[in-house]
Amino acid sequence: MDAIVTNACPVAASERPTQHQAEEAVRTLIRWAGDDPSREGLLDTPKRVAKAYRELFSGYATEPEDVLSKTFSEVGGYNEMVLVRGIEFHSHCEHHMVPFHGIAHIAYIPEQGVLGLSKMARLVDLYARRLQTQETMTAQIARTLEESLRPKGVAVMIEAEHMCMAMRGIRKQGAKTLTTAFAGQFEASASDQARFIMLARG
Repeated sequence: MDAIVTNACPVAASERPTQHQAEEAVRTLIRWAGDDPSREGLLDTPKRVAKAYRELFSGYATEPEDVLSKTFSEVGGYNEMVLVRGIEFHSHCEHHMVPFHGIAHIAYIPEQGVLGLSKMARLVDLYARRLQTQETMTAQIARTLEESLRPKGVAVMIEAEHMCMAMRGIRKQGAKTLTTAFAGQFEASASDQARFIMLARG
């Protein structure tokens, strides 16, 4: 796989806006949308939005190394595919800051060790909780597993619905976007790719 942008936080903690500045920005957007941020129903909205954004974009506060630092070398000779499928996620499109959501399927073929199964779900969550494109997110998950675990192969498939397509613009409901990334044995073998896709999609 080629090098990819990790979209790690480009803003140092000391340079981030304050809570007050974030709330003022929300008030500005409310006024821009045509409403009055001082009316009763909107008085606490800036505070709530800032709090929600801290949670929705918490992926910037975590690095992949924090998630994948622990592996298990005792695998009893197991050298077949490890697949976790149907990992639900919610993210935000970096173009419109509108949500997209879906499921991720991740597989790898162990070489020297295995991950705790929850780690793959945590990795998906880490990248999902950043401003994203689905294509970048797919490649990031595959690249991170490949570099951290050094397995024989990695496969990632993401299926998602994008609200920027459903709520605005062309306004098409239910359209799904599918992206894949393969490395190592999966990249070299069409049969392994096909097996992964068959198992991932049930």
